[in-house]
Amino acid sequence: MSKQLTRNQRRNLWNIAFVAPQFFLYVGLTILPFFVALPIIFTDRVSVMATDADWIGLRNFATVFQGAVGQEFKPALLRTISFTFFNYLTVYLFGLTLALFMFEFKTRFQRVKGAIFTIIYLPWMISGVGVGMLLIMLFSRDTGSMNLLLLKLGLIKKAVDIQGSELVVQTAMPLMVGWRAAGFNMALFLSGLLSIPEDTIDAAKIDGADYWQRLLHIYFPQMIPNFIMATIFCLIGSFGVIDELVGMGAFYGNKKAQFISIILFRLGFASEGSWALGTMAEGVTLTVIVYVPLLILAFLLIRYQKRTAY
Repeated sequence: MSKQLTRNQRRNLWNIAFVAPQFFLYVGLTILPFFVALPIIFTDRVSVMATDADWIGLRNFATVFQGAVGQEFKPALLRTISFTFFNYLTVYLFGLTLALFMFEFKTRFQRVKGAIFTIIYLPWMISGVGVGMLLIMLFSRDTGSMNLLLLKLGLIKKAVDIQGSELVVQTAMPLMVGWRAAGFNMALFLSGLLSIPEDTIDAAKIDGADYWQRLLHIYFPQMIPNFIMATIFCLIGSFGVIDELVGMGAFYGNKKAQFISIILFRLGFASEGSWALGTMAEGVTLTVIVYVPLLILAFLLIRYQKRTAY
């Protein structure tokens, strides 16, 4: 009994050792700075380097919806919500489809399975900035390869301008982000599929259940925790997306790439020059207004996930 207990303790220590670096990084770089910045909400602090700030109470909660900040914030929030919706669709379009494919044919492509996984995961290694620049290269009005191809095929009469078309940004960007994250989402869904007992699937086949019946009555019910985790990752990732927007020229005049993350960056770090939008205090206030509800929603989803886990 003592040897068993010692083995369990050793295993727990190894688990703690693996988790501890990530935990301390997360607390030190995310949680702690958030709570340190909270008092700034109640001041008029202009920038990170500002040394003086006056206490103004809750005034920032009103000013962020007025003036220049309010005019930029509302369209950016709508773009972010729209992007989140379409990005959520690509999570299932790419991630779930690939996971089901790899699960159903896991015993057939043994020799090339490693190569298939590499191809699927390869886009995840591309930086977000690179994805944004790739969109610009594909849909550049004069030299974009996708524009030239569509014009050559006669599918469009006028070149698509990704820096001037809201529709193109809201459709092309979720597709590119979903393509890049396909490997991550596939792994998330595949872990749920692999946790389904083989006996359950075999029994359903013997009872005459076709593929769609197995999908709706066996696979999906037992994958609910994975669906919830995918939802949480998509919500937080969509509202925090910034690299792809930088690659699309969000800092160089592309108004259609002005999402909520860019607005918060401008408020927090661009307090001077043509990019100046407001104060750092207003940026922290908007962060609380936008992300605290997301954190609460994520917490509720996690609690629901625990109740639905098999």
